[in-house]
Amino acid sequence: MAHEVIGASEVGQYAYCARAWWLHEVRGLGSANERELGMGRDHHAAHGRAVYHALGLQRWVVVLLGLAILCLVTGVWFWLGGR
Repeated sequence: MAHEVIGASEVGQYAYCARAWWLHEVRGLGSANERELGMGRDHHAAHGRAVYHALGLQRWVVVLLGLAILCLVTGVWFWLGGR
């Protein structure tokens, strides 16, 4: 007897709508909204790229802010007569 592995996404699909899962997995019927689903996947992928880009920019801001603080502290130190 072969055991089939059930993925987490399939369990989630079943939990969301058992009938839709049955129609897709047992009957082999696809969604009537394939175009919209594709658009949603594209939108989510674009959003993921934007978030990844924003996190990279945030890292640069932290680095530049650290450098600015270092420059400020060094300038104040020299201004007060430190050598």
